[in-house]
Amino acid sequence: MAAPLLADKENTDQARHSSSGPAEPGEPVFTLESVTVRYGGIAAVENVTFDIPVNEITAVIGPSGCGKSTLLRCLNRMNDLVPGSSVEGKIRYHGTDLYGPDVDPVEVRKLIGMVFQKPNPFPKSIYDNIAYGPRVLGMKDDMDGRVERALRQAALWDEAKDRLKTSALSLSGGQQQRLCIARALAVSPDVILMDEPCSALDPISTASIEDLMGDLKRQYTIVIVTHNMQQAARVSDRTAFLTVQVDPETDRRTGQLVEYDRTEQIFTKPADARTEAYITGRFG
Repeated sequence: MAAPLLADKENTDQARHSSSGPAEPGEPVFTLESVTVRYGGIAAVENVTFDIPVNEITAVIGPSGCGKSTLLRCLNRMNDLVPGSSVEGKIRYHGTDLYGPDVDPVEVRKLIGMVFQKPNPFPKSIYDNIAYGPRVLGMKDDMDGRVERALRQAALWDEAKDRLKTSALSLSGGQQQRLCIARALAVSPDVILMDEPCSALDPISTASIEDLMGDLKRQYTIVIVTHNMQQAARVSDRTAFLTVQVDPETDRRTGQLVEYDRTEQIFTKPADARTEAYITGRFG
């Protein structure tokens, strides 16, 4: 990993134990400039530009097929794992080019963790699920303390502390998703990406995850993709709305950013008629 990226992470870790953070409120963690993602040469998302501030929750909303998840996966280079994918434009993380030649994607995914749509615990014990990432990355100091801290941060410690050696698959759906969040937190990330983390959960579990996100943003920057506009309105500080452009000749669908602003502005006084049409349910 390039030195600037590591330096920023070290500063972030130190700042969590001091009175002041590594970045001023509103300072961007990510800067996206004319980002276009292609699969097999065909654009899935095109010409996206906006900043994602530190210690805020940024929601990405839009109709199916607009490239929300594709855009999210660019932020920790998960799209690198998809054959035929390419990313154009610039994505800067604390000012460092995330796709620079000296940047290690594995280190990127340590700093920028991800929680997926469906809870995906490993078929291991609760303890071993949390310890897996740190072990792989060589972070073996005080493993018991690391596991406990991650479970506490994910609001799961009280429910799991007496069953750490039992299978993670024995947990409820909501507990499994909080376990997956704890697993991401165990490697001390800077950012947490969430791809529709509540879509497979019941309303009570959803409320628990939303409350957890509100707590976590004090220490982490969060980006969430959600199809649930009410959820975006409840939890996020800023919202990016993407729409789909359909080529009438080929029927190819390409996601484009329509509007990005404070969430309150997006949902009460959007600047673009397409945003208003979507949030009022007239299309999508």
